[in-house]
Amino acid sequence: MTKRLAFSSLGVVLALILAVGVNMLADRFLASARLDLTQQRLYTLSPGTRQVLSGLSDPITLRFFYSRRLGAEVPSYGAYASRVRDMLREYVAASGGKLRLELFDPEPFSDIEDRALALGLQGVPLDGGGEQVFFGLAAANLTDEERTIPFFQPERERFLEADLTRLIFELSNAARPVVGLMTALPFNGDPRAMMMRNPALARPQQAVTQLREAVTLRDIGFDAQLIPEDVQVLILAHPQDLPEAAQYAVDQFVMRGGKLFLLLDPHSEMQATRPGPGGRPATSTASSLDRLLAAWGLEAPSEEVVLDLRGAWRVRAPPQERVQAVDYIAWFNLQGDSVNRQEVATAQIEQVSLGSAGAVRARPGAAIEFVPLLTSSAQSMVVPAERVRQQPNPVRILADFRADGQRRVLAARVRGTLTSAFPEGPPALPEGVERAEGLPPHRARSEGPANLVVMNDSDVLNDSFWVRVQEFFGQLVAQPFSGNGSFVVNVTDTLLGSDAMISLRSRGESQRPFEVVEDIRRRADAQYRQTEQQLTERLQATERRLRELRQGTPANPAAGERNANQTLITPEQRAEIDRAREEIAETRRQLRAVQLELRRDIEALETWLRILNIAAVPVLLTVVAVVMGVLRARRRSAARA
Repeated sequence: MTKRLAFSSLGVVLALILAVGVNMLADRFLASARLDLTQQRLYTLSPGTRQVLSGLSDPITLRFFYSRRLGAEVPSYGAYASRVRDMLREYVAASGGKLRLELFDPEPFSDIEDRALALGLQGVPLDGGGEQVFFGLAAANLTDEERTIPFFQPERERFLEADLTRLIFELSNAARPVVGLMTALPFNGDPRAMMMRNPALARPQQAVTQLREAVTLRDIGFDAQLIPEDVQVLILAHPQDLPEAAQYAVDQFVMRGGKLFLLLDPHSEMQATRPGPGGRPATSTASSLDRLLAAWGLEAPSEEVVLDLRGAWRVRAPPQERVQAVDYIAWFNLQGDSVNRQEVATAQIEQVSLGSAGAVRARPGAAIEFVPLLTSSAQSMVVPAERVRQQPNPVRILADFRADGQRRVLAARVRGTLTSAFPEGPPALPEGVERAEGLPPHRARSEGPANLVVMNDSDVLNDSFWVRVQEFFGQLVAQPFSGNGSFVVNVTDTLLGSDAMISLRSRGESQRPFEVVEDIRRRADAQYRQTEQQLTERLQATERRLRELRQGTPANPAAGERNANQTLITPEQRAEIDRAREEIAETRRQLRAVQLELRRDIEALETWLRILNIAAVPVLLTVVAVVMGVLRARRRSAARA
């Protein structure tokens, strides 16, 4: 017994020595090894981040300020702070010694708190006592250039890597590319905001704000005769009534090798909801560049709007309708196979939301490379743009919807040698306008393959379709619910030729709806609207006929009837009235039946899902336990035998 105890004690001691030795060796040789077992690979740095970190030439210091009291009072912030801290350590481990991390816990009224405030971090009060807590990051390079994240918002957790990498990228790259913005819409903020007593309209759209964080954005007016030479990418959005001189400037910019991001629109929702010069919204809301596109082998019809049942937005129905909410199929989210995963700009974008978009297509025989980026689903159709321009009725549009099984390209990347839309040179200028000096020589063809992205929707830049902006203690916080901003920035980056940031901008933006249930609901809803429309029309016709029958037949004085103003109802009319009443009652019963069946398939599927979620795991564990019990019993029986 004593010998067995000695051997057991020796075994325990050796096990402890082995554990300590393994830990020491792992700390010495495997300090930088990482194994990310999270479902969404939350701690695995994207290739773009690793490319930025590998390109660091000078050291950067990261100062992370986090008040532990914040985590103690609000546990959700504590969990998020742990993730931010671990993510920063991943950056340091992957930087090859170029990043240095410093951690601070600002105590109230301390020197560290003063330092955090001096660096521009945001202090947030937890209670009425006046004490502030901090949860932010300040970074600086060797030249004392600084970038900060004033306060880490849990709502932006999906964009944590994007925010961190952008901060490091900006500190390591002094020169920014120049991007031109030419538009008829107030994407930079409406200067009439104060006059319209709506200060929020003066705020730039978030997509433009994101662009300004990465590039030098230069505004270019519609009176331009030349796109400046230092502009590498031109974003031309909703070029409504663009003068010929400006069209020529865009054409020659592309011929000289400039990159173009063109956003047309058959119906601009932004323009339709904002007052025009006369105080009322514009009646003309379409834009086109038919002359340029025709010369380049492209088409983007300005009188057609694409409707898509899959991903349609749920909106409030008009007051006169029987329903309260309906799918507005002119506004929809593009997900799944509607987003081209093979293209760098859209590879990691989960969703893009569009409003009243049109199609883009290559002309037959055009010698260009035409690569779709965004495509409608097969549950789509095309209708005249007039259907959505003047007070559209979502219920009527859905009732008339008939999917034709075709998929429409809504945005595409185009590459190829293009021909100028102005073969005879610069167009004549309006009377009184002088031609600008120093215009480059006219080019009839592009210098090598031209690169452009064409999209038939400018509302991709409209905040209303992808982001909510809220105020947080005096600071504006953007909470995206779709990937429009990432799409715009990624396309611009791709045209600039910078791929380093693309793989991380849209990381974690995924909205993961229950696609099976949503598909069943939308199909049932569309079928219900069509059936309801037919039954309602039949009901209205029957009620109209009933009113006519109730008026009866006017009395005939010549026949001896006493009151000429009195109407008579014949037995035949009485029988017809009874039949009409029965038909009305039957139609109303059918309407109620359709309403009750609307969610039948969904509720059945939800019931089965509940059963699986509740019973599947216990049943599986029971089966495993029974199998293991049977196997153990057999082994014991075999051992006894």
